[in-house]
Amino acid sequence: MDQILYRAADGVAVITLNRPEAANAQTMELLDDLDAAWRRAADDEDVRVIVLNANGRHFSAGHDLKSGGPAPEKITLEHIYAVEARRYLEYTLRWRNVPKPSIAAVQGKCIAGGLMLCWPCDLIVAAENAEFSDPVVHMGIGGVEYHGHTWELGPRKAKEILFTGRPVTADEAEKVGMVNKVVPLDELETSAMELAGQIAQMHPFALRQAKRAVNQTLDVQGFYAAIQTVFDIHQTGHGNALSVDGYPVLMKLDGMKERLKRQ
Repeated sequence: MDQILYRAADGVAVITLNRPEAANAQTMELLDDLDAAWRRAADDEDVRVIVLNANGRHFSAGHDLKSGGPAPEKITLEHIYAVEARRYLEYTLRWRNVPKPSIAAVQGKCIAGGLMLCWPCDLIVAAENAEFSDPVVHMGIGGVEYHGHTWELGPRKAKEILFTGRPVTADEAEKVGMVNKVVPLDELETSAMELAGQIAQMHPFALRQAKRAVNQTLDVQGFYAAIQTVFDIHQTGHGNALSVDGYPVLMKLDGMKERLKRQ
């Protein structure tokens, strides 16, 4: 079954995460296919707006830490850095800078790496049951690779969710400006598509320039430099874990799952 679905009509491309049996946890192949779908939408002159959504109960449980990879004795920080620089930094920045408006439609859990799928989007529509979290401090890492936390939540709220690992509800996310709109779960797809349809009626060059104006303003304020710098800080977490346990994270997966169940 394809892990990413794609359809386009009436000026709107819809990219769908399609691994519901695994809560849309992200394999390397899923991320590669997702990047290909973003590129396809970016290159299609008939597409004016991009919608990212997900099949199943949850938007994304983050990186699939059981999806394979090199044996532990072959893991090096050099290998980790190369893989993550491509799929967790290059991809997310490219999606953020696609010169077309994008909307993420989020339901259920959006955990750690899931944030790296919705944060690059220009707008976020959340179902009432949506919860956003980055609990990887439990794993000895200071946060996911794409540090949108401070920009999306503000510094104090960003520290709170990182220090505690607790989830941010859809209503709380809307209050701090991370989410544009909260809707009942059964209205999520309709609301996202209606918003996309409304935006698609606008002049495409004006939309491109409006998006560039906001993104460039954030970059002048330090967004791009901060993303690059914090990515390297993230890698020190992997390096420390490798030196202590010989594995890139410190916490066992079973323990991580138990913590998430209690949230």
